Amino acid sequence: MRIVAKRALVEFYTKHSGAKTALEEWHKKTKKAKWLNFADVKKTFRSADFVGNGRVVFNIKGNDYRLVALILFTVGMVYIRFVGTHDEYDNIIDIKTL
Repeated sequence: MRIVAKRALVEFYTKHSGAKTALEEWHKKTKKAKWLNFADVKKTFRSADFVGNGRVVFNIKGNDYRLVALILFTVGMVYIRFVGTHDEYDNIIDIKTL
């Protein structure tokens, strides 16, 4: 998969150093993946949740952090829309518009 906005990961783990290893692992697995649908995502990340409008939520580092990505399966693109703490994630009003 092609990942857009890796900079968001780097900026986040620069401020939250405890997230670096987990986010780099997510990036490595996602980059190697050839997902055709959400079932394929679940094979790679069992805790991933589809939340509508193409958005998938990933639990990072045992659910300490959350990552929301817009996945366009037909073109093999993953757009990082949000990276944050669990509390920051809980404050998102409408995840489908991220």
